[in-house]
Amino acid sequence: MRIDKYLKNARLIKRRTIAKEACDQGRVLVEGREAKPGTEVKIGDRVDLKLGQKTISIRITAMEEHVTKESSKLLYEVISQEE
Repeated sequence: MRIDKYLKNARLIKRRTIAKEACDQGRVLVEGREAKPGTEVKIGDRVDLKLGQKTISIRITAMEEHVTKESSKLLYEVISQEE
């Protein structure tokens, strides 16, 4: 699955276009490398997000095409979170 789509499905970023912009601006890292919007991710990958003053590190635990609000939190586990 593409990283921009994953971020939207996991509800870490509200819209896919915003996820694409975050990737284009270098604010998304997959396994320590800058991710382009089309970067493929898999279960077990580490993703680092820089959102404003916040930095969130997650590990992908599942991937789903259609996700409810409640189950979106099951797609990842938070490794660290800094403000």
